[in-house]
Amino acid sequence: MAPGALASIAGFAALLRDHGLNVGVAEQQAMVRAALTVPLERAARPGAGLDAAWRAIACHDARDWRRWPELFERYWHAERLKGSVKVSGQTRPSRDLRQVVQALHDELGASAPPRGDGAAMADTALDAAAFTDDAPGLSRAQGGASRTEALHDRSLTQWLPQDLATLQRLAERIAQRLRRQVTRRWRDDARGYRLDVRRTLRSSLATGGVPLAPAWRTPRRERPRLFVLVDVSRSMETHAQLFLRIARAFVHAADARVFVFHTRLAEVTPLLRRDSGAVQDKVNAVTAGFGGGTRIATSLNDFARVHARGQLGRRARVWILSDGFDADPPQQLRDELLRLRAGGAKIAWFHPSAQPPASQAVEHARDLIGRFARLATLRDLEQAAVVLQ
Repeated sequence: MAPGALASIAGFAALLRDHGLNVGVAEQQAMVRAALTVPLERAARPGAGLDAAWRAIACHDARDWRRWPELFERYWHAERLKGSVKVSGQTRPSRDLRQVVQALHDELGASAPPRGDGAAMADTALDAAAFTDDAPGLSRAQGGASRTEALHDRSLTQWLPQDLATLQRLAERIAQRLRRQVTRRWRDDARGYRLDVRRTLRSSLATGGVPLAPAWRTPRRERPRLFVLVDVSRSMETHAQLFLRIARAFVHAADARVFVFHTRLAEVTPLLRRDSGAVQDKVNAVTAGFGGGTRIATSLNDFARVHARGQLGRRARVWILSDGFDADPPQQLRDELLRLRAGGAKIAWFHPSAQPPASQAVEHARDLIGRFARLATLRDLEQAAVVLQ
């Protein structure tokens, strides 16, 4: 039933949630009912029609009411905005509100009850919208029988509030594995199993050379330094929001440092540490040219020489979240990855597609990348934990 139209409304509701509006299932159902009730000729009328109806449904206080016009324009009329970012992990550009309403009326109107059952129709529509082309293998029965499995397998372009909590818990579990990494260094430990001969002999001088107080050591466990580099170029427009949410989870769970790059690189760690769901607005403030071209090699050079200088040793983990398309010369990416690997840093490349990147630049440097891993669902992230070894 009109999966495209319903997905567009679901994406708009997700954008509102990202910016702090309390839009849940009930509000989303009400929005679908309103779209089916408002006359088609009035639906897209500025300041009236669905704009006014949805505003009354989604806005719960004065702050929401003030923010509504900008969010509505950003999603439904992105072509009118100049110098602003039109990116969302939930949605696609070029949306036409009138066409969305027309599709709802065409597909749902014929099968709808004659009158008085708009709520049931909206509920059914939302159930159908949960299953799109992103997850063709899922059926409604499967989603009802095993909520956890459906949550993990569903594409993360379809966020629900509980997905964020699940993502945070998964990031914390992965961070715990990172903390258990054993280094080659040793530390003093009274319950250790390796004898520190030098300290034992030194302490025995006080007892006439008799080692009455042996000193013991145990391997030092240190958490690797985690660096997350997120591609926010135009080719990653539909995935950037997803990757930023994942990166933010590791900022809280593993004290990761996060960078975004397109034609240049910028660190956004301090912004992602704050407790707010409006991640995209924070990133926009420091990334001029967001959504432009891609210069991966140039950005890696800036990262290694300026931002992570002296920190790319054996304990460093560098995660690159990108589709691999690079405007720099192909050989340059290999040179920059060699620079990262020189100190012992391990590199993992996460990509949104089913297959690893096949660009010429990545092909030149494939042997320098420790592991490629698909990242489009929570299950992908869970299975990619082996990358952290």
